[in-house]
Parts: sequence; C-alpha cells; structure tokens
Amino acid sequence: MKQVARSAHVDTFTRENLPPRATWPEFLFALPELQYAPSLNCAAELLDRHVEAGHGNRRCILTDTETWTYNELLTRSNQVAWALVDEMGLVPGNRVLLRGPNNPWLVASWFGVIKAGGVAVTTMPLLRSGELETMLEIAGATMAICDHRFVKDLDEAAPTGLQVFAYGDDSPGDLTKVAATKPSQFTSVATAADDVCMLAFTSGTTGRPKATMHFHRDVLAIADTFSRHLLRPTPNDLFAASPPLAFTFGLGQSVVFPMRAGAAVYLLEQPTPPRLLEAVERHGITVLATAPTAYRAMVPNLGAARLDSLRACVSAGETLPKATWEAVHDACGVRIIDGIGSTEMLHIFISAAGREIRPGSTGRSVPGYVAEVQDAEGRPVRDGELGRLAVKGPTGCRYLKGDRQATYVREGWNITGDVYVRDGDGYFRYQARADDMIISAGYNIAGPEVEEALLRHPSVAEAAVVGVPDDERGMIVKAVVVLRPDAELGPEPAKTLQDFVKSQIAPYKYPRAIEFAAELPRTATGKLQRFRLREGS
Repeated sequence: MKQVARSAHVDTFTRENLPPRATWPEFLFALPELQYAPSLNCAAELLDRHVEAGHGNRRCILTDTETWTYNELLTRSNQVAWALVDEMGLVPGNRVLLRGPNNPWLVASWFGVIKAGGVAVTTMPLLRSGELETMLEIAGATMAICDHRFVKDLDEAAPTGLQVFAYGDDSPGDLTKVAATKPSQFTSVATAADDVCMLAFTSGTTGRPKATMHFHRDVLAIADTFSRHLLRPTPNDLFAASPPLAFTFGLGQSVVFPMRAGAAVYLLEQPTPPRLLEAVERHGITVLATAPTAYRAMVPNLGAARLDSLRACVSAGETLPKATWEAVHDACGVRIIDGIGSTEMLHIFISAAGREIRPGSTGRSVPGYVAEVQDAEGRPVRDGELGRLAVKGPTGCRYLKGDRQATYVREGWNITGDVYVRDGDGYFRYQARADDMIISAGYNIAGPEVEEALLRHPSVAEAAVVGVPDDERGMIVKAVVVLRPDAELGPEPAKTLQDFVKSQIAPYKYPRAIEFAAELPRTATGKLQRFRLREGS
C-alpha cells in the first residue's frame, strides 16, 4: 500500500524512528475489506462511526457496577482528548503512556489519545518503576494517564517533565473531573492510515523489551481478518477477556473486536478463572478469551456451569495443549479456538473455528495472511517437515528504531521464532519455540509435546519442559510439574510420571529430570518464562 496521505503528526518521533523501509516485511492487502482510505483515524472508525449511524444508545462497556453506552464512551473519550490538548499541550504524534487495569476509563483514555492524534503506549499495571523507566525512555513519552492506585511506581520512574493525569480519586485535578469540564464534541485528527497510533512492548522476558510500532490501518486490519472471518461478531455479542489491554491479545478481544462490530465488552479488573466463569453465567458472555492455563483451571467447574450464552472461546498467548482442549470439550462441549499471534504482528494470524478446528493443531492461515514453514535458509520445506514459521499479511513487524529488526523480518517474511509442521491440508501444528527445541543424544524433542503428555495424567495441574545441559547426552529433558491438591502418585512420584510419559509418547522423549513446584514462573500476560526454569537447573 502506497502512502498517499500526508502524516498528521506534528511531533515526528515515531515516523523518524521507523526502521528503514527496506527492512520492513512485505504487506498484503488482497481482501476488499483491507482497502482502507489514505486518511484514517482508527478511533473514529471504532467509536464515532456507530454513534453517527444512530446506534449511540447501544451498550458498549459493562462492569459489575456500571454500563456505558457508545454515546457515553464517545463523550468521555472526546473529553479526555480535550483534556490532553488543553491541559498538557498534546500535539499529534506525542506518545502518552497509559497505566491501569482493564476498566472503562482506561478504554476512554486509549480512545482519547488516538482521537487527538497521539500515540498510545499502554503498559501492564503491575510493572515496577524500573520497567516503567525503561519504557518511558524507549518511547520518548512525556505524558501519562494512570489509575490513581498505580501512580506510585510511575512517579518513581518519571523523568523530569513527565506530565501525569491520574484518574479515579477525589482530587480536583483527577482526569475524570477535569474531563467533565470539557466539551463533549471533538473532531478526531485526520491522521494518515500509516501514521503510528500505538507502541506495544514485547514481554521482555529475556532482556530489554522492544517497542513494536502499529499504524491506524493495522488496528482495523486485525478486526477485519481474524475477528471478521473466525469470530464473526454481531452487535448482540458481549465479549470478555482476561489479558490486560497492554497485551495486544487483550486489546483486540476487549476493544477492537467488539467495537468494530458495534458489540459490547464486559471488563473485569481481576479476571481469575472462577470470576470469568461467574461473568459468563451472570452477564451472558458470548465470546470469551483467555490463556490455556486458565481454561485448564476451569475444567473442574465447567460441568456445573451455565454456559448456554457462550458461542466462542479463544485461546492465545501460548500454545493450547490438545489435552486441555479435550478436557474442556469433554466437560462442557465447548470447542476452543486456538490461535498464534504476536506483539509484532498485533494479533492472531493462524487459527481455526467451529468444525474447522482440529484439536492439537493451531489451524490454518487466517484470511488475509499467508504462512509457510521454512528451513534455516528461508526455503519452504515439504509438508510434514519441521521448520521455522514465516508469515505475511496486512500487519507486520516494525521495531522502534529498527531495534533487532533483522532478527524478525527476513526476505519480506515475519519470522516468529516458532518451530512448526504443516500438513497437506494446510493445518499448522506447533512444535516449540526455536530456542526451546531440545536436542538430546541426536533426537529432536519438542518440549510442548512432553508437556502435553504430562498434562494427560490426572494428578498434573501444570507442566513445563525445558532442555538442560548433560555431559553424556548433550541435553536432557527436564520437567517442572505443579500437582493438583488431590494428587496420588505413590512413593516415587517422579518415576510414576516418567513411566506415564513413556506410555503416551516415544520413550526417548520422557523427562529424565522432574522437579515439583508450587507454581510456574509467568509474565504479567501469563506467558511461561522458560528461561527462568533453565536458569534454575
């Protein structure tokens, strides 16, 4: 897609810090729904459009204590935009850090920033001052909006001159009070479709995080591919999701997808598995999204739960074990939609829904994307052979300042760092992260396959598998296991599980070392931190 609209950014930081054009992936816009206008503000498309069409009285955001309509969200977002412009002096292109749990004012702030032509930098609410300091420095942010309960760490991290709007307390300068004094109308800045509207940080589980850069058109593209073709939302849907909005999986499921369709979202600040189930029963959730570990934790309660409203459940963030898929399906009949996405690609690009789902397989390329399995030289391998996953579509990796761009984009393909196998029907089956493939005595062993075997044992609640050094075999398979409270494994629990794994998969794959733990180390988004397990070996 050629740039034919002039950038609206007065602050040109993001455009100046895009990676060199030659290092970008190839972008694909073959679907008619991906033909966006050159001038585009994604906030106006997601929000204003419904009010202008006469649907402002539809419910938009629900919590346990309040309901906002599209009219109300638009009014408050417009007032936030005015507050940023009038009180902080925001000009298009300024980066604004957002910090808070999933609640209506965080959503209004996200829309307000983007409507004003700013760049939203949403962060996990549990990050500490050192992490926030790094993100502020990388993003060059001089403004922030923060839930009043999370201001302390932000204040400690704040560079000189950072302006902070807190919301949710009783002070006169609280954003909600200042916004209430502002006009309810705000004309969204006429940004270009390829102006950056958000920076999303990678998890940073193994080092300094990277900032990924996403355009206005990218935000709409994830709704017009995965959501449109697999979730197929209608205005009658009510979404709910556990990931924070700073996690692009959560942004899609809780903001972009429901609002692209004129639907509603239920926001929960502490979305534990029991509370998610309660929300389904109490509010009639129709589309639920959470991580595999949460679905597995729900299994004992699914049989007695009232789930008639649910028509779609989405799993992402890490691979969905076949054993977990089957346990959920056996308990309540729900067919979980698995998917692989990434912060760099913004959302899911391989998945399957309904009767197209094949348990244990991630799925096929989402309409609008193409994917293949390649060897180390970038050549496609034959179906059935292991290789690295390579993807192209309407979204793709652009690291701020080109930071490590060449590690993710090669010859126009986004290289996700995952090892996959594709079958003759175009279904992709996850094997491991490229750096998590275990080579032991000459055998290639995929850790997730061993994890799935362990999870089939009724005493195992969670399992993680890594490779650790071994003088004789080069590496051996090590499993860290969290047991259920009622676990019964006999006098030699490790041997019991080892023998069980040998009965499920090829014996050479069994974990030669097993460690029992109370919990597994995870990031704020729920991703397993395998490097910490290796460090503890």
